[in-house]
Amino acid sequence: MAETIEKKPAAKPAAKVAVKKPAASKPAVIKKPAAKPVTVAPATGALKETAAKKTEKYYEAVGRRKTATARVRLYTKGDKEFMVNGHPFGLYFKGAEFKNVVESPLVKMNCTDRFRVTAIVKGGGVNAQAEALRHGITRALVLFNADFKKRLKKSGYLTRDSRMKERKKPGLKKARRAPQWAKR
Repeated sequence: MAETIEKKPAAKPAAKVAVKKPAASKPAVIKKPAAKPVTVAPATGALKETAAKKTEKYYEAVGRRKTATARVRLYTKGDKEFMVNGHPFGLYFKGAEFKNVVESPLVKMNCTDRFRVTAIVKGGGVNAQAEALRHGITRALVLFNADFKKRLKKSGYLTRDSRMKERKKPGLKKARRAPQWAKR
């Protein structure tokens, strides 16, 4: 007897129905007028606007040495202080030789008590940062008074010292140091 096998019809895959999502409404952005920055004076507790500080006149220059960069601003008004990266100058550069290097253009031009100096120094080591700062101060002094240029250039403060560490090459241990070689 031969049995007959009935084949059932294959089920059709369900048709994909596109479901529309409701459009997300964006929240309304309300622009408020910017408030003026206000600081509190520590001794009196009185409020004073910092907008007056932003209008102060200054001379800005950039000094460089190796990989160190110093952005220097010389203010003609205000307290005669010297700040480096937000710290007092004497605390940032501990050694006397670094202090002498940095102050040398101001001493040369007899301007030590004439400016408030702020500087942002990045990269390099302490010595390179000190020399970059000296370069920046010198450039700012020339912007302040063009007559200073001759004396500062003669002292060598305006020259950018471009000597940098040479990069390491492939196959060598350092920039030029080759691996040790033995014949036998």
